[in-house]
Amino acid sequence: MSDAPTRRRRSGGRAGNSERRGGAVIEQMSWRLPVNPDRPTEPLSEEGVSAIHDTAMRVLEEIGVEFLNDEALELFREAGCTVDGLNVRMGRDWVMEMVTRAPSKFTITPRNPDRKIVIGGKHMLFGNVSSPPNYWDLKTGKMPGTRKNCQDLLKLTQYFNCIHFAGGYPVEPVDIHASVRHLDVLFDKLTLTDKAMHAYSLGKERVEDVMEMVRIAGGLSEEEFAAAPRMYTNINSTSPLKHDFPMIDGSLRLVRKGQAVIVTPFTLAGAMAPVTMAGAVAQSIAEALCAIALFQYAAPGCPVGIGTFTSNVDMKSGAPAFGTPEYMRATQMTGQLARFYDLPMRSSGVCAANVPDGQAMWETSNSLWAAVQSGTNMIYHAAGWLEGGLIASPEKFIMDCEVIQMIQRYFEPAITSTAPDDLAFDAMAEVVGTGHFFGLQHTQDRYTTAFYQPFVSDWRNYEGWDLAGAVWTAERAHDLYKRILEDYEAPPMDAAIREELADFVARRKSEGGAPTDF
Repeated sequence: MSDAPTRRRRSGGRAGNSERRGGAVIEQMSWRLPVNPDRPTEPLSEEGVSAIHDTAMRVLEEIGVEFLNDEALELFREAGCTVDGLNVRMGRDWVMEMVTRAPSKFTITPRNPDRKIVIGGKHMLFGNVSSPPNYWDLKTGKMPGTRKNCQDLLKLTQYFNCIHFAGGYPVEPVDIHASVRHLDVLFDKLTLTDKAMHAYSLGKERVEDVMEMVRIAGGLSEEEFAAAPRMYTNINSTSPLKHDFPMIDGSLRLVRKGQAVIVTPFTLAGAMAPVTMAGAVAQSIAEALCAIALFQYAAPGCPVGIGTFTSNVDMKSGAPAFGTPEYMRATQMTGQLARFYDLPMRSSGVCAANVPDGQAMWETSNSLWAAVQSGTNMIYHAAGWLEGGLIASPEKFIMDCEVIQMIQRYFEPAITSTAPDDLAFDAMAEVVGTGHFFGLQHTQDRYTTAFYQPFVSDWRNYEGWDLAGAVWTAERAHDLYKRILEDYEAPPMDAAIREELADFVARRKSEGGAPTDF
């Protein structure tokens, strides 16, 4: 480790505000990295996995994928691939040789090392909603995202211990010009949260700026920053069978500095991919592996993950559909392929609903449980997503965190314990003649921790709920998010680091930020 100036070292070390203050608004689970103990659901036979793999390899060998990036094309030529204009065809042996270079597990260490996350194995981590252009809550209705909306959602991201990483902008603050938006939002992300950061791979300036801001916020030298993953990006292919310039450019910059890249083709069966789920998954695998192979060629051993965003469209309207049976199966199928390639996997907690209603929650629950069943390691958009990704909602964020906590409780091994006290033979013998277990010491010793305790669900009967005001779920969530924001305290940051971060933002703004098309 190099001798960075002591003023740039992170101070403090306190946990998030909910832990420090004892859960002033809600009693929530403590910070932990959940481990999924279940065997994954595997809808494909071994022959099915081989068939999808073979089809993906044939796509890369015989059809090819377009890369709209000159540096990528030159790297493919150097590697011996066939480059015809923008189209690249590559042999399966080379692709698989490159894929085997990728680690099956890696860590990302943000500015607060207590928030380090492990990507891979049986770890299952959840992130906030990312990238909607619009915001909705019960009072405002639908509106374009603002910096204030974005800050509020970042505060929820920090507050909830069941959210492990801060994805892209939780809502696009369209009141900030696109040339400097990344500077303001990353400043907010780095000061309002201390969790693992994301950079949009949208051009040289944005990626380089975010890397520098993450380095400053962590009090790191250039060498320390590049020595281990401190942040990540997620890129999408331009389906069908195309990768654009800025995402590949940004990813190459990141992997060459040791940072993580998740490759997630956005394939909607019937529109951007074949109408059959097997065909859509095969196309998605091909689009992901060719980019992963490129990154491993450019930076052998760099941390990467394979993502799935394969769902179907509504064939009546063409609109994306999420949380469908097809989405669930595609996620499970991709999980099998991710294990076949020994790569960490990303999926999402998504829905097509327009407001935080019943449809929103059953579709999101389907998406989240598909992630559990598939052995997903990173779940994007796990809290706050509506309208197929066009709306971010704080009420939905709160409601989703309830589901996420339930999943994390479901993972706990104590639930399936068969120790003598848990088998409770003596309690069953003692209850004879009493008619119930309420008064038994066995129950009294465990009643506060035996079962999951909700913070937004209402378990009273109808009469009790009605007497308490008949408040519906989204209304309860609205009240909770307002109270959480009132209670929120930012995680500690050394004053000198904050000043250096602010100075960097001011300088880059004076230089014009990132170029835009308008």
